[in-house]
Amino acid sequence: HRTPGPVDLRHLNQWWTWTPGACWNHPRGPRSSLLNRERHPVVHIAFEDAATYADWAGLALPTEAEWEIAARGGRPRATYTWGDEPERPGRRLANYWHGEFPYLPDTGYGQTAPVGSFPPNDYGLFDMAGNVWEWTTDWYVGDHSAESCCATDSYDPNQPQFAIPRKVIKGGSFLCADSYCMRYRPASRRPQMVDTGMSHIGFRCVKRPT
Repeated sequence: HRTPGPVDLRHLNQWWTWTPGACWNHPRGPRSSLLNRERHPVVHIAFEDAATYADWAGLALPTEAEWEIAARGGRPRATYTWGDEPERPGRRLANYWHGEFPYLPDTGYGQTAPVGSFPPNDYGLFDMAGNVWEWTTDWYVGDHSAESCCATDSYDPNQPQFAIPRKVIKGGSFLCADSYCMRYRPASRRPQMVDTGMSHIGFRCVKRPT
């Protein structure tokens, strides 16, 4: 949620609120709906939700490597999905936080946007930077170059009270601010507990040759 003014960015609970009843078809709480949000990415999706949908559709969730290759759009060493230069004022390239974080977004930012509101990358893919984080099938370990073989490798030793495995999510979201993090870059990643959906986490599927 937006705060009334500046807050200590070291404490996530300053701008996160648990909202009972929030789910994919009530994305802002039990009194909200999908009216006028048909083209927005689906949110509040746990990993099993996304994997089950992909299987039903005859598709799959991407690995972290597949996702990152797709996000780079043929620019293997580029800093951003669109190249090496940061977004310039007046040139809208991705739905990440513009404005004062987390209390005063610029007009048109601070929430999800309809898919296709920003230019695609060189592979024709929309929102590979920003809008919502996206699930991958990789278990999370701290070393980007390492591969985790199983769920138990992905527990967070800093949170021993939560014995819940974590998958890698990619892409950043509308809540990524340059003053706080720049995780809308293709190389960025973060762990997400598999049982937890949030207002800024969604997914996309891949189609592999049979």
